[in-house]
Parts: sequence; structure tokens; C-alpha cells
Amino acid sequence: MPGENLSRDEARERAALLSVEEYEVSLDLRSAVGGTDTGTGPRTFRSVTTIRFRSSEPGATSFADLVAPAVTAVSLNGRDLDPGAVFDGTRILLEDLAEDNELVVDAQCAYSRTGEGMHRFVDPEDGEVYLYTQYEPADARRVFANFEQPDLKAPFRFEVRAPEGWVVWSNGVGELTDGVWRFAETKPISTYITAVVAGPYHYVTDTYERVLDDGTRLEIPLGALCRKGLARYFDADDVFLVTKQGLDFFHEHFDYPYPFGKYDQAFVPEYNLGAMENPGCVTFREEYIFRGNVTQASYERRANVILHEMAHMWFGDLVTMVWWDDLWLKESFADFMGAFSLVEATRFTNGWVTFANNRKAWAYRADQLPSTHPVTADIRDLEDAKLNFDGITYAKGAAVLKQLVAYAGRDAFLEGARRYFKRHAYGNTRLGDLLAALEETSGRDMTAWSRSWLQTAGVNSLTPQVLLDEEGRVAELAVLQEAAESHPELRPHRVAVGLYRREGADGPDGAAGSGALVRYARAEIDVDGPRTVVGELAGADAPELVLVNDDDLTYCKIRFDEGSLDTLRAHLGDLTDPLARALCWSALWNLTRDALMPARDFVDLVLRFAGRESDIGVLQTLHAWANSALTFYAAPGWRETGGRLLAEGALRELRSAAPGSQHQLTWARFLAAVATGEGDLRLLSGLLAGTEKIDGLEVDQELRWAFLEPLAAHGVADEDALAAELARDDTASGKRHQVRCLAARPSAAVKAQAWAAVVESDALSNALVEATISGFAQPSHRELSAPYASKYFDAIERVWEERSIQIGMDVVRGLFPSLQDSSGTVAAADAWLASHGEAAPALRRLVLEARDDLARALRGQACDGAAAG
Repeated sequence: MPGENLSRDEARERAALLSVEEYEVSLDLRSAVGGTDTGTGPRTFRSVTTIRFRSSEPGATSFADLVAPAVTAVSLNGRDLDPGAVFDGTRILLEDLAEDNELVVDAQCAYSRTGEGMHRFVDPEDGEVYLYTQYEPADARRVFANFEQPDLKAPFRFEVRAPEGWVVWSNGVGELTDGVWRFAETKPISTYITAVVAGPYHYVTDTYERVLDDGTRLEIPLGALCRKGLARYFDADDVFLVTKQGLDFFHEHFDYPYPFGKYDQAFVPEYNLGAMENPGCVTFREEYIFRGNVTQASYERRANVILHEMAHMWFGDLVTMVWWDDLWLKESFADFMGAFSLVEATRFTNGWVTFANNRKAWAYRADQLPSTHPVTADIRDLEDAKLNFDGITYAKGAAVLKQLVAYAGRDAFLEGARRYFKRHAYGNTRLGDLLAALEETSGRDMTAWSRSWLQTAGVNSLTPQVLLDEEGRVAELAVLQEAAESHPELRPHRVAVGLYRREGADGPDGAAGSGALVRYARAEIDVDGPRTVVGELAGADAPELVLVNDDDLTYCKIRFDEGSLDTLRAHLGDLTDPLARALCWSALWNLTRDALMPARDFVDLVLRFAGRESDIGVLQTLHAWANSALTFYAAPGWRETGGRLLAEGALRELRSAAPGSQHQLTWARFLAAVATGEGDLRLLSGLLAGTEKIDGLEVDQELRWAFLEPLAAHGVADEDALAAELARDDTASGKRHQVRCLAARPSAAVKAQAWAAVVESDALSNALVEATISGFAQPSHRELSAPYASKYFDAIERVWEERSIQIGMDVVRGLFPSLQDSSGTVAAADAWLASHGEAAPALRRLVLEARDDLARALRGQACDGAAAG
């Protein structure tokens, strides 16, 4: 892995020297089928690349990138070079460059099982082989020779030889002639967004049509594809519906027609990401094709991802950052525009609720880690870049842009984007290029705003301070702003402050709490500095709840005064506005993570009020948080009690939910996640066997696997039972589920086998590595996994050096001994960090983050233990 790295300084030097005219890439993928994988070496395919490029300094030396087992031939400007002399496994040395150059590289590249480069998947259901590529940030060099950095854009022409009967897709329109798939030349794009998808995929087509403002009729061919085994579940009509709604929205608001011709969307197996914005050939993880019953939250999530990737066609593909420092120029914008278009163009009108409750929680966690960074980051090399696809770059950046829209004005923001596209089409940009356009359209100075929000790290806390007069009215309401000592920046915030009280609380019958908790006053202000008075709310009736950042206009942690917190403890379920409720839940979770609220109190709030939550996405998030509160933040002595209470609550809500409803399905899944007692496990077994029934609950195949995991983890479902279930669901999805359940069994031998399969061997594909790690890390198996804490620290540097960065990240994150929650584990992490100062910075970052999460959990456990008296 270290030899594959590329530094920012190297990229700058190469970009100053070279400009790329065009690529021609010829791939022969017929080796994907037939033969056997002997284990003596990787299965390979032939890759021939021709690059035409210019050098500003004739006679200079540079290099091309290629990660391949072997290079057959290299020629530069007609001179045959010795592959053994110029190729070191990751780079091709290019000496004595001319002003105009032609490089031809004939290589044997390896098919991947890690989801990086050209991934090869064999479907266990029918033996069919499927291929797809995934490159971001720098894995195109695993498929063809190139200059692997985002600012060396060029047009690409691909041709592919594939097994007979296969179809091949790439960025441009393809045509099969004389056994070769040839694709139309692309616009100038970066290497990391080129794509090839090949195999016997199921393919559905449609067309998007629109008349542009100038009268031009725009027609975009649409396609959607998946494995044949998933075709019966594929709801392509809904995918196309959201796609057309998104294209309408972006054409209306961006005033720049979709620039890449056709628009295919491929749902592919064993995918590491949610999706990837390859222009004209977007790839998605196939889990977005639903094999069983799911809630509307799943459809909303898929729609958001479709729109996120579509926004990239402009933010990222048409205009691309110079280097990964400005990754936010594509990811923050795509995250924001995904939610923006979701709410305004589709049926998912509560998308900002999901954003406030889910996406921003990801950002708040990332922004409190020791590895936090400004939205515009300092990315030294490709390993840094890989790790910076994080909650700050995506969700914090999107939240900051949401505030920018309020600060600059919606019309000015969109007009700035339009000018940015037209000014920099097919080019590369930095932070200042976008800010310049926004300054022009808004008339605001973006320098100070950028310095506070894009160039500093950390999250502020906003707390209301309420003073009442003798008549019980608001004499003064102020907002207090605080920052962590490590990141003391106090920022300007545009916020709404809402006052809430219960309807009927002061009615003639005196029935306190007899009505809904509703907002009766609101003020929108600029918060700046440690204390800001909200003059507009002076004289208002005394509130029962003060919600700073009402309507979620800014990025901050919300705190409460004591009166507001007491109101939420008693009446959170009476809060009628879904967004306000989601914001309160998020704030309460942050209090728990910050050891300001005992975990058992948060669990209690979920037990009392989650059953009244109308937004299904928020409910699912609450379930995840409650489980996390119990696993990591609750005092060890209370875990058994807390687990029993959660299981009882889940069963109670499951039985009372409307038959066949989304809420019923969600509570059934939560019961499976928290089931530990004999009665709960017996019920799950009965539901699987058909001897138990809950009216309206369809136990489909996906729900069967969800029920089987806790049964396996508690020794009720053995290897034979899991084999029988796989026979019932002998598919790629079924295999992943079975592998996870097998690793979840409560046996020292099982844990040893799972550990060896992931850490000591590279035989498993990326998807099965992920499944094995998930099964291994069972909260109820703390004693069984304890011996692996020391083994973890002994193994991770070797794993990082020997495996691909994706597998390295999965192992280092997934197997960190977070369930060994003691000061001894923190000390072991500290000792490793102290003794491995020369380890790869990206590896150290992962360990440091996991160590910080564990230390936070221990502080939460101390808070929870203190609450027990």
C-alpha cells in the first residue's frame, strides 16, 4: 500500500509540467470467464493505453501511474523501453520528454476482489460473472496507465473486448462492432470518474425529454441495470421517476444542460460505497434494490443518493477540484443539493428532517474527533484523501452551505453556481473560484464567512438563557455560544429561536400538559460572539421550551436551559412539528455522547416517546442511538437491565403497531437488534418457524436473516440452521448474511476462525470481509473477543502494509477492541500510537479516532454510573 501513494507536491509538480491531450484505452476482459483461480497469482486482463500529452519542458522527467502485476511493453515517442527498468509496480518512469509525447503501455492488470479497480464478482446463484470499476480517489491506475490526479483532465476513448453475450457500458454511448465494444469519446474528465461495467446485466431503458429555455429539445437516454438475479426485485420505474425529477430540477436551477450525453445507472454487487458519480455511467451499491419489505425511509435514502450523484454531474464532473484539499467543492455541494432537490422535486418532502437528524449527526461526531479538520482540508497524499470522504466533507459542508443559502440568499447562491459552471466548465477550481462567483451575485464579503466556516474546525454549542420578569414574561432571552478548548473559534450563526408551550396549559380548566407542544413565537437573528440578546422575544409569554436553531438554519450543537430540558423529559412526544422534534432528539443524543445526560435517561426517553414518532427515518435513527447508548455509554452494571427494558419496549410497540405498517416492520427489526432474553429469542424462532404470528407482519427473506443473527449470537441457531437458511436463499445476499451469522456464534473457535479469515488471509472478498467483521463484533461477546485486543495492535501495521487501503480501513476500524471498554484498552491504544510514530499517518488517524470514541464512551459510562447513585 505505501508504494502506491501519491503526494500533493508530486501532483503539483506533474501538473505544472504536463498537459494531457487524450487517452485511448483498450481492455480485453474475455479472461473474466472460464478457467479457475489457482491461488498462484491474480486473474488478469490485458490493458493497452495510449496517452498523448504535452510537456512544458522538453527533456524533463516525469512518471505515469499504473498498479499492475506485469507490464508487457512500454513505448515513449516510438522508443521501446525496458518494462523491467521503467516500471516498479506502481509507476512508469518517463525520461527525456518531448514537447509532444505519445506513451503506449501494454499491461496485465489484475481483477479485484476488494471493490477497487476492476472488481470481478461471481454470482453464486447462477455462476454468472459481473464486472465493474470503482476508482475514487486513485484506482483507475489499477485498470489502465494514466496520470492519476484530478487536475490532469482529458477526453477518453474506450474500447472493450468482452465475453460473447455480454453487454458493456462506459461513460459514453457504446456500440458492438466485430466483437469489440467501442465508446464515444468523452468530454475532458478526470481519471477517477471514468468507468466500465460489463457482464450479463439486466438492463432497462427510458428517455428524459425537456425543452430548454432557448427552445432546444433535450433528449437524454436513460438506462438502469442490475444482476439478473435481482431483476425480479428491480423497481426501475421508481429509479427513473426520481432521475427525471432530478434532471428537471437541476436544469431549471443550474441553467446548464446535462453535459454528458446518456445517463446509465448501474446497481452492482460488493460495492464499497453508496454510489459513484461517473458521468454517463453512475454506479450504486445493489442493496438499493430491495429484496424484501422496507420502509419509505429506504426509498428516501435511495432517492437522495440518486440526486446526490446527479448533482455531481455539475459539481465535480463538469467542474472539478484541482486537488483533494477542495474535495468539499464536489461532496459538500452534492450532499446539500441532494437534500435540496429531494425536498423540492420529489415526494420526499421531509428530507430536511432526515438531514437534521441523520446526516448532521455524522458531521457532529466527525467534528469532535481529534482528526477533525476544516471543510477545506489539508490533504498531503492519496491516503489522506481516502480518509477524508467523511462526515465533515459531506454533511458538515452541506450544513454550512445550507447556512450560506440563508446568508447570501437563495437566488444569489444559485446564480453564483450558474456563473461558476459556465466560467469553469471542464476545468479545475479552488476555493477562491467559487467564492468569487458568490461575492459577485450576493454582494457579500465571502472572505470572513469562508474563514469561519470553511477554514476552521470544530462545532459550536448554542444554549438559551432565559430571564423572566415579575409577571412571568421574558425579560431577556440570550443565546450563549461556546467552543471546545481545542478549537476555540466562535462563529457567526444565522439562527431562528423558537418558543414553545403546550396548548391548554394555561386554559380555563388549568389542565397542565393537556395539549400539544407548539411554537408560539419565533425570531431570526445573527448570533456572533459569546452572548447575543434576542431583543425581539422580550415581553413574550414564558416558554416551556426554547429551541435555538429552530428550523435548522445553522450548524451547531443545540443545548437546553433546565426548564426546556425538564419539558422534553416530560412532553417530548407532544412536540408536533417533525423537524423541531428531530432537532430535539439530535440534541439529546449529543448530550448523551458528551456525558451530560446519562445513557439510561436517553434510553428512557426513547422508550416513552419513540412510539409516537411519525417520521420513520427518525424512528430508525432513534433505534440505532438507543442501541448504541446501551452498548457503549451505559454503565456496565445497567446493561442487562437496559437491554431487557429495550426488548420489552420493542415488543410492546411491535404488538401495538398497525398491522402491515412501516412502524411495525421497524419495531420488528429493532426487536431483533436488542433481543437477548429467552422469551424474545423464542418469539423470533417461532416467527421463523411459522408457529408464532404477529398480525400483518410478513417475515420475508430479509427479515428472516435479521431474526437469525441474534439467534446465532445467543447459540440458538447453529451452523446447520444457517446452512439450511442459505439453501433457502442461495444468493449473493444470502451468502453475506450467512457469513455474518456464522461469525456471530458464541464460540471461541468461531471467533478464532473469523479473525484468521479477515486478518491472516486475503481470500475473502470485500463484502465477505465486511460481513465477517460485523458478525465478530457482538456486544454480548465481550469475553470471547477480549483476547483479540492485544492481537489487534500487533497486526494492524502489517495489515495496512499488505492489503489494499479499503480492506485496511475495514479491518482497522471494524476490529478495534471498542467492546473492551476499559482504561486498559485506551492505554493500549496510546502505547501503540506512542511506539508507532512512523506508521502511515492514515493508519494512525484511524487508531486515534477509535481511541477517542472509546474514551468518550468511558466518560459516558461514568456519567451513567453516577446517575445510579
